[in-house]
Amino acid sequence: MSDARLLATEAVESHVRAFFMGHTVEVDDYDLGPERRQVMPNLRVLVVEPGSRSDSWTYVTAGCWASMEKHGHGLEFVMTAHVRDQRFIELMAMIAYYHCGGHQLDLAHSMPIGEPWVPGSTCDHLLISLPYLHGPGLEHCPLPGGHARILWTLPVTASEIEFRRRHGHEALEQLFDEAEIIPTDPFRASVV
Repeated sequence: MSDARLLATEAVESHVRAFFMGHTVEVDDYDLGPERRQVMPNLRVLVVEPGSRSDSWTYVTAGCWASMEKHGHGLEFVMTAHVRDQRFIELMAMIAYYHCGGHQLDLAHSMPIGEPWVPGSTCDHLLISLPYLHGPGLEHCPLPGGHARILWTLPVTASEIEFRRRHGHEALEQLFDEAEIIPTDPFRASVV
């Protein structure tokens, strides 16, 4: 692992810790296996306990930027959930590999999970969106030699993804606002 990549990963971690000052932040070096670790050599998943800034559990990748940056710019991902669960750490590793392994996610993209977000949930896709629950303070992460943008991975239903394909990302987000969804509720009703 190059020193620059390691410094970038550590800078993302420092940014997350500063943003969630007062929250406990755990670093999970998820066992990706040798093939995936080769694609993302310094991937970590940061697990942030609820606290003064957020009453939910927050999971953030650190290491995607280091694997995929172009001209100093790249992405990391955040997911917010109702509980602490190894499932969400695994999902963050899956998102990172999907992104770094050739699909290059970005704002308004989506990815299929292949199964419910949690057992019994109708959410089986992730929508890449702005981190509305945390704002631009988390989204914009300066790094040595560049900048990472931390985007939200919002669990959504297949019918919501189909609506987005037909009517656009903004139209779907407007439906979320009108329905006042609780994004951490794995059993929320689809808005379409």
